[in-house]
Amino acid sequence: MTHESSSPPPPVLSAPAAELGPAGAAGLLAPLVAQFAAVGRLEHVTQAAQLLGMPQPTLSRAVARLEAELGVRLLAREGRTVRLTRAGRLLLGSAERALAELERGAEVARAEADPAAGRVAFGFLHTLGTDAVPALLRGFRAAGHPKVRFQLVQDYVGAMLERLRAGELDLCLVSPLPDDPDLTTRQLDEQRLYLNVPVDHRLAGRRRIRLAEVAEEPFVAVERGYGLRAITDQFCAEAGFTPRIAFEGEEAETLRGLVAAGLGVALLPPALAPRPGVVDLEVTAPRTRRTIALTWVTARPLTPPAAAFRDFVLARRGRLIDHD
Repeated sequence: MTHESSSPPPPVLSAPAAELGPAGAAGLLAPLVAQFAAVGRLEHVTQAAQLLGMPQPTLSRAVARLEAELGVRLLAREGRTVRLTRAGRLLLGSAERALAELERGAEVARAEADPAAGRVAFGFLHTLGTDAVPALLRGFRAAGHPKVRFQLVQDYVGAMLERLRAGELDLCLVSPLPDDPDLTTRQLDEQRLYLNVPVDHRLAGRRRIRLAEVAEEPFVAVERGYGLRAITDQFCAEAGFTPRIAFEGEEAETLRGLVAAGLGVALLPPALAPRPGVVDLEVTAPRTRRTIALTWVTARPLTPPAAAFRDFVLARRGRLIDHD
């Protein structure tokens, strides 16, 4: 039988780490394990202390505390040097893998915040994805940020704001403006909404109408929860009626298709290209315009690339969309 140390294993002084559960124990022991790993690599406490930039007695006490917490000898002392015990070798292998994974995670975190090539998580409305957002991204890169990466998220306003609060998004383009004291919101632009009617509709020959003129018509609209739906309901209420929703969809082009098929009328932002079978009518009463804004979490600092993109977008106030 062989013995790795003539000394008995250190007593377990207390069990605070075990009482905290796996996650709590890992958090308590992590600094001690990292310090032990330096000693284990070199098998020399003094050299490890110099490498870590800490006093040798402090490092010795840290390793002793780790041994006490685990209830097992990790090092066999041999004069001024130390030798890993079998338990020490096992722990060192796990520690090296964990520290390597931690370093990879730290590198990813540093890359996210790199001012020149970091990542921006940017949410926006579906209806801004065909023209306004691509123009913003092109302009930002041309303004001296060619390597900044983007995670683009298109969704309805409620879902985007939830992801913004959860930290999954840095910035969002929204409409209508959110009423949330935890968010900073800056108005950027206004976009006219047109009444879309089928080409054979009784009003199709007109250029301008009052919204009340279609109070009895079936409407096609996006589903509840979408900002455009709330705005449509609001404008119809201002015109003195509640819209009779015949069909609901999730994006504007589907709604235009329903209009072209004669299934209803719709309040929509202008299309990038004219849709066959659909006529856009300007609404004079009420003034059917939606406000588009940029929003972010007030108390959460933005990374350098996200802050640079925010400032670029804010500088384009009044020029976010094309105005006819």
